[in-house]
Amino acid sequence: MRRTLTSFVLLVAAFALPAQAEVKDSSAAGFTVENSVVIAASPARVWQAMTADIDQWWPKDHSWWGKEATLSIDARAGGCFCEIGGAKQAQHLQVVYVDPEKTLRMVGGLGPMQGMGLHGVAEWTLQAEGPATRVSWRYRAGGHAPDDLGKLAPIVDKVQAQQLGGLAQWLQAAR
Repeated sequence: MRRTLTSFVLLVAAFALPAQAEVKDSSAAGFTVENSVVIAASPARVWQAMTADIDQWWPKDHSWWGKEATLSIDARAGGCFCEIGGAKQAQHLQVVYVDPEKTLRMVGGLGPMQGMGLHGVAEWTLQAEGPATRVSWRYRAGGHAPDDLGKLAPIVDKVQAQQLGGLAQWLQAAR
């Protein structure tokens, strides 16, 4: 397990972009990170991009199978944030709460945290700000591990900032 955590930290650090830290809390048992961005688009357009168009903007270097993979979110209770790469498949998160154009909540271990036995709650909230939309992404993760999970918080924060930035950039380019 210690080797898995070290490998995860090195892999994620290699691809992470610098970001403003939004680590809300961290301890040996887990952490909470939050990132937000204001996008010049309506909540309806952002929601559609977040869910139906995720394969267009999610950085492929933060998927299991890169460019050969297709990412999708079935935005309904029990739905799947899934990745399909030919015969290879992964359920990244399971949808547990949907309030269209406002809140999407999913549970599970993102990326390598899944194999580490960690569990988390990912919640995306949308709030209209005039003609724009503020998108906030909070991820709370924890579980039993022989290592200090709090050390993952700044790394996960940077990766999620990159992913949220991908959504904002894609919507900006699509305008």
